[in-house]
Amino acid sequence: MPDVINEYQKWKQQGESLRTQAKQAMESRFRELLAEAVSLAEEFRADFGGPLKPPANVTAFRYKASGKPKSKKAGKPPAVKAAAPPPPETKVEKPNPKVTALEKRLAGAVKKLGDAKAAGTPTRALEDRVYEIEDALRLARESS
Repeated sequence: MPDVINEYQKWKQQGESLRTQAKQAMESRFRELLAEAVSLAEEFRADFGGPLKPPANVTAFRYKASGKPKSKKAGKPPAVKAAAPPPPETKVEKPNPKVTALEKRLAGAVKKLGDAKAAGTPTRALEDRVYEIEDALRLARESS
């Protein structure tokens, strides 16, 4: 009888070890597939200008797009301009931090608006937000 109990305990321990290994392998594979899906979605967005639609049974797939946009296919090389003489030196003023912050917010809002238009979602609230930020920016520039 003690042999049966010992064998059972060994079997249970081996099963737990195998279960842990399988869990780690599945998690690793899941992360690899998600990373590949993100790269495909970014490439699709860069090439075709819109988001990739997930299958119907996937309710959410979100990722943060990389900070720097990937370069598109090479088109015409930019025309080389003749070197212009440097502008006369002027007094360098520190940019107003309020204006700088509003410009950053405006850039983000415009990007969200463009993404929403590309996705075909309602844009009214985003357009209103862009107008509000533009007005605040205009007022901040006038006051400084």
